[in-house]
Amino acid sequence: MVSFGSKALPSRRHTTHNFTEDSLMAGEDNSYGRRKKEARRKAAKGYLEFEGDRRQKGSSGWRPDRTAKPEKPFKHKNASEPQTWHIRKQVDPETAKYFSEIANVIEGNEVDLEERSIICGNALEEARGKELELATDYIISHTLQALVEGSDVDHLCRFLKSCAKDFLYIAMDRSGSHVAETALKCLALHLQDEESYTLVEETLATICKVITVNPVDVMCNCYGSHVIRSLLCLCKGVPLDSPEFHTTKSSTILAGRLNFRPLQSDGNSVPHQQGLPELLKFFVAEISKCAQKDIATMQVEQYSSLVLQTVLKLLAGHDEELLHIIPPLLGCNKENIGEGNFLKIDERRNIVDLLKETAYSHLMEVILEVAPETLYNEIFTKVFRNALFELSSHPCGNFAVQALVSHARCQGQVEFIWEELGPKFKDLLELGRPGVVASLLAASQRLDTHAQKCCQALAAAVCSANESPECIVPRILFLESYFGCEDKSYWTWPSGVKMHVIGSLILQTIFKYPSGFIQPYVSSITFMQTDHVLEAAKDAGGARVVEAFLSSNASKKHKQRLVARVRGHFGELAMHPSGSFTVEKCFTASNLPLRETIMNELLTVRSELSKTKHGPHLLRKLDVDSTRFAARPDQWKMKQSSKESAYKEFYATFGSNETQSSKTDSFVVDPCHHSSNPNSVKAMRKEIDQCLASVTKLNVSGHKRRHPEGAEQGSEKFAKQAKNEDVLKIKNKKLKQKNNYGSN
Repeated sequence: MVSFGSKALPSRRHTTHNFTEDSLMAGEDNSYGRRKKEARRKAAKGYLEFEGDRRQKGSSGWRPDRTAKPEKPFKHKNASEPQTWHIRKQVDPETAKYFSEIANVIEGNEVDLEERSIICGNALEEARGKELELATDYIISHTLQALVEGSDVDHLCRFLKSCAKDFLYIAMDRSGSHVAETALKCLALHLQDEESYTLVEETLATICKVITVNPVDVMCNCYGSHVIRSLLCLCKGVPLDSPEFHTTKSSTILAGRLNFRPLQSDGNSVPHQQGLPELLKFFVAEISKCAQKDIATMQVEQYSSLVLQTVLKLLAGHDEELLHIIPPLLGCNKENIGEGNFLKIDERRNIVDLLKETAYSHLMEVILEVAPETLYNEIFTKVFRNALFELSSHPCGNFAVQALVSHARCQGQVEFIWEELGPKFKDLLELGRPGVVASLLAASQRLDTHAQKCCQALAAAVCSANESPECIVPRILFLESYFGCEDKSYWTWPSGVKMHVIGSLILQTIFKYPSGFIQPYVSSITFMQTDHVLEAAKDAGGARVVEAFLSSNASKKHKQRLVARVRGHFGELAMHPSGSFTVEKCFTASNLPLRETIMNELLTVRSELSKTKHGPHLLRKLDVDSTRFAARPDQWKMKQSSKESAYKEFYATFGSNETQSSKTDSFVVDPCHHSSNPNSVKAMRKEIDQCLASVTKLNVSGHKRRHPEGAEQGSEKFAKQAKNEDVLKIKNKKLKQKNNYGSN
């Protein structure tokens, strides 16, 4: 009897998942990706290793007679150590030859779809009783995947029911897991067919019952973890490869935490298909029940943590189920849960220590995201309070703190967080934990509390009292460079260095605050040197900071001061992918002379700009691509003035007092100043633009046909009259709607 280890087989990449783990989610084995079918195929005589069981030391194996050895408890500290190999029989030569011939037949183009389905179904029938050997064979598993994809639902379900008793071992094998994933994907498609629904449900119920006998081993296995997560998604009715439930990119999580996109805590952001809700409920309940005795291991084990995170995300919004699942993950016993007292004070230290483990820290992030309010409040009070700075200072624990802060439910909770972390902004930045600071700033802005204190604390963290505030924005843009400098008094702008991602996000959040709180930041960015502004505009993060400032509540005077600094460089910026967005914002924030300057500079690079990927959009958005500005500048100015007048009259009628008092401060009133519904204002701006565009179009046609000599004068008179009529119609329409709402 010969056994071959995993090193004897060429590595393969998985066909189903190709997810990248990042700093905000527990790391996975990234080799579990797409497989290359053209990989060299090797065979061996005798017995081959049953691969993939890389769990904990002391786990069970197979005897040579294919009977299972009893399971033994394992320790999570040895999760990465190899263990006893599972041994399986090699596929006999006759069977191997048969499936090799089948592979040659179905890989060709000579077989039509109907005949292919029959061939695949018959081949799966031939696999009966040998599913384990075939699915875990490195070579034949490729063929088995193709057969599963090509067969009809009846043959597929018979195949899965036949191998149900060995499904655990198939799912935990490097090759077998691909077959299992492919079968689940096919079942997901058949589940949408009403005629196949019952058959698919029975098949999945059989598989779920087999897994619930020993779910911990599958959950803690690097291959089995993928399979069980796909099975959970299938039962829920969401796409099996959805990153929302397998892994989530750090950028997506960070965007939600910093208010750049809505926090999705109920799973509604993912389109749902027909699922099996009752089976999901049964499967999750059985997994939780069986896993309670090994909960200490699963809390800190990498792959089981990913499964638990998927379970919690799938149940988001179902408070009753979550109140039964989450407390055991916190180490609570059943007696406490029944009394409604989820946590005891003496359990707090253990949970705080667990939060310093990578897997549990990421699990806690999801718990805080989906936890019902009562449970969140108890976790906040009994676990995190008075331990926030300790956890924020830890490389793993700080992510849990970010999640806690981002999902704060009320101003009172932000008050407690501020008391512990507010005076520690400088310490957190020096420790390299800017994400905690960014989360607190975003929570403050979202819940409208402690805004001024947060702005002052951040400014004090990067700028001492005897220094000029001009250094604030540059130092935040290069947080890592600044706090990594031994003598910070000699720190200068590091040209050519990529700007700090979190630092850029912090500044974007800052510029969402009311203008009265951010004056030091406004002064700092408006006094930046021209070279520095250009470098920021060409950096992906820095450009968004400039755009955030130009869209902020700062006065037009300050915005135009910054725009004037890049005069003569608009064509250069427009050629850059990031700078093109900055040019667009500069145009919106500028007065008429600056707009003319921007247009003239863009005209000089129009031909080169039109050849870039982003150029046509910019030329079309600013109307540079037309001949109106170059041939008829007076008509272009008239259009800009008409827009300005229409916007001012609209805001004078429907804007807030702050808007009306500040509208004379600029060429175009900044929409950030008004307090009405932004969606309504956006629609109104679009309506005004459309009216003005139609008026201009009529002017041009009239000029060509009727007034060759007095076109400019007649066009201007007609445009003014049409504009006044359009604005009057808009006013009447809005006032009528307002009266209707009042009567209701």
